[in-house]
Amino acid sequence: MLSLDQMKAISRQSPAKIVLLVIDGLGGLPRPETSKTELETADTPNLDRLASKGICGMIDPVSRGITPGSAPGHLALFGYDPLKFTVGRGILEVLGIDFDVKKRDVAARGNFCTIDQRGLVVDRRAGRIPTEKNAGLCKSLSAIVLDGAELYVVPVKEHRFAAVFRGDELSGDVTDSDPQQVGVAPQTMVPLSPTAQKAARLANEFAAKAKATLADHHPANMVLLRGFSQYPNLPTVAEIYKLNAAAIAAYPMYRGLAKLVGMKILDTGASIEDEFDTLVQHYADHDFFFVHVKMSDSAGEDGDFDAKVRVLEEVDELLPKIIKLDPDVLVVSGDHSTPALLKAHSWHPVPLILYSKWGRLDRVREFSEPACSSGALGRFPAVEVMPLAMANALKLAKFGA
Repeated sequence: MLSLDQMKAISRQSPAKIVLLVIDGLGGLPRPETSKTELETADTPNLDRLASKGICGMIDPVSRGITPGSAPGHLALFGYDPLKFTVGRGILEVLGIDFDVKKRDVAARGNFCTIDQRGLVVDRRAGRIPTEKNAGLCKSLSAIVLDGAELYVVPVKEHRFAAVFRGDELSGDVTDSDPQQVGVAPQTMVPLSPTAQKAARLANEFAAKAKATLADHHPANMVLLRGFSQYPNLPTVAEIYKLNAAAIAAYPMYRGLAKLVGMKILDTGASIEDEFDTLVQHYADHDFFFVHVKMSDSAGEDGDFDAKVRVLEEVDELLPKIIKLDPDVLVVSGDHSTPALLKAHSWHPVPLILYSKWGRLDRVREFSEPACSSGALGRFPAVEVMPLAMANALKLAKFGA
């Protein structure tokens, strides 16, 4: 795998266009009653047709056996080694909602959650409360006064919010309070380095005061914090790949991640159709588009197998909007697997289609985990997707003499 500096040396501009369609949490596990995954169950004639005209494989977002978060999963798809470039969820959330984040700020991604009388988490997402209720609760939490820092609590979407601690001598090197499971209490946040002691103290102080503030607001009667982070410095996709890149994402975190790597964020609506229409409207303006579909991951995390199937079928029904644009390269994959049976991200590899005007074909005739496992691309690291897309768009010069 070439380094980003080596990629920068051989990347070149061209009129060719690349579309990267990321179906969040795409991979699944077979339903016991049918022995078929969500993708196998869904009626996807357009995706199947695209698979038959392209070349397929399976990708590992981070490494075999490792369950990825959304940030490393997407960074890998953008060509950034997630083991070298680590970005906390908190900074992505605040960037995604256009919060005026400062270099010295420490940001955390927050969930409103439900705890029982024993203080144990019974719902990590507080029933996915409406965003409007979230905004009211954030206003209440913003009144909390901390000793030694300013506090900003801003709504994101549904049960998610961001907490920003602004002050001197702060570090994002702090553990999460979110235990990532139910039946246990929120964890005490611990500094991972001496420079993070103040930030950890502030985070625990905020959590304690938030619990008191939210006591009468069931189901959102507690907060969980994770992804403490500060603004990182990443090379942009324009610097590395010489791309004029744009991002189309309804959910703030993914807009934040795209912004961090230098993509232009295009205004779009909340639905998949809105996102695809935005691509059509701006297709002449950019040579690379990242298009993100969130609801497949949400359905998987909720354990709703049928809802995830419906999202996949909706993507398939709308896919001709993208195909009619006739992109030089169209990649369809996911940032990780989110099987409804597990109700969580998982370590399972993710199916991928790479359609290119210059590509070879394989014998895959449907878009599914078993079919893509037999594809000619084989099983490979997700960080290699971007070089493949660039090569198939004729945007890479020869390496070496």
